[in-house]
Amino acid sequence: MDFFSGLSSQSVAIGAMGLCYVLLFSEKLNRAVITVMLGAVLAMLGVVSQKEALAAIDFNTLSLLAGMMIIINVAERSGMFQYVAIWGAKKVRANPLGILMVLGAVTAVFSAFLDNVTTVLLIVPVSLQITQKLEVNPYPYLLMNIFASNIGGTATLIGDPPNILIGSALGLSFTDFLFHLAPVVLVIMLCLALMFAYFWGDSLKASLANRALVMNINEKDAISDFSLLYKALFVLFFVIGMFGVAEHIGLENGFIALLGAAVMLLLYTFHLPHKEGDDKVEDILNKVDWTTIFFFAGLFVIVGALETSGVLHKVGAFLAKTADGSIQKSVFLILSVSAVFSAVVDNIPFVATMIPTLKAMEESLGGREAMMPVWWALSLGACLGGNGTLIGASANVIVAGIAAREGRAISFVRFLIWSVPVTVMSVLIAGVFLYLEYFL
Repeated sequence: MDFFSGLSSQSVAIGAMGLCYVLLFSEKLNRAVITVMLGAVLAMLGVVSQKEALAAIDFNTLSLLAGMMIIINVAERSGMFQYVAIWGAKKVRANPLGILMVLGAVTAVFSAFLDNVTTVLLIVPVSLQITQKLEVNPYPYLLMNIFASNIGGTATLIGDPPNILIGSALGLSFTDFLFHLAPVVLVIMLCLALMFAYFWGDSLKASLANRALVMNINEKDAISDFSLLYKALFVLFFVIGMFGVAEHIGLENGFIALLGAAVMLLLYTFHLPHKEGDDKVEDILNKVDWTTIFFFAGLFVIVGALETSGVLHKVGAFLAKTADGSIQKSVFLILSVSAVFSAVVDNIPFVATMIPTLKAMEESLGGREAMMPVWWALSLGACLGGNGTLIGASANVIVAGIAAREGRAISFVRFLIWSVPVTVMSVLIAGVFLYLEYFL
């Protein structure tokens, strides 16, 4: 059914991506339905063939997402994440400012290894519980949860979906991301902590009686299953260790994640009666975010249509011309554009579109090795830009929803007062790091 060719195919592909953004922004339809339907329509119209559509789907990315979702869904049932948050709060003697810093650090570290939504779902209720006992304003804690989740997720391959997409497309390892991005993230988190300490330090005070209420919380009560805790820690360390050596042993990250998920499910249900074990596995699989999985699958097809129709090649040529053949100009162009776009639209479709676009620029800019600073700029801009607005990342929306249910609504405009300076600071620091590493 090849109804379109040449410019017509390009127009239809561009229209489909534009419609995708509009529908995603309107939040009127489920995002998986949007991308899968648009992808199917593009294939039916012949803008992309069925074979090309299937080839465009990155099953390594989907495997990595599904595998890590299974591992984390089992691990969180042990209560380990809540344990760490409460333990950290008690280590600073329930000092309100100290707790703010601890929760920020815990959120950032967890976000480097879990998806951001899971992290805030685990940490925000603990934050609200602690601030309620201390009788302090929860607003800075909620802000810290949001900002730290997006900043921390920037540090690793599995911390944020844009990094998963980039890593899979370029064959980058877990250690590649850790080496190039973790130092930037550490400096940004330190600056964020100093900013919050300066502006909120004097107002975060609690009585000794209220601090005693927090100190009396038994963090061990958060652990619901010590046996599961040990099993989960074993699998998590195993998977992260395998990520670190994946490039040397020839295994894809998606394969490692699925292997870890299988081991986790085996340990979780071992020695249980067959029926009970089946029920537990079904329960875990039901908790996998299949909406996100199918959203990615459909999105890959839409981007594949943009690529096969030649749209992305033209965009890449335009960007290369704008950068005047300069890697340095390309880095700061992509960093700033990614940050701005990711603040107002979902960074996943943006990055999915930019990956083949940047690949089209590689030849004119000296090849893959020469282009690596640009790829790191895309990662940093897309991930850090998520802090720009209340709709810039899924974690932001989730925290705002929890806060509203607790009678602590976060308004869009009030959030901007903090989010814009934090995002600008983060992107500037990222730009300085990229300049020092590659151009000094």
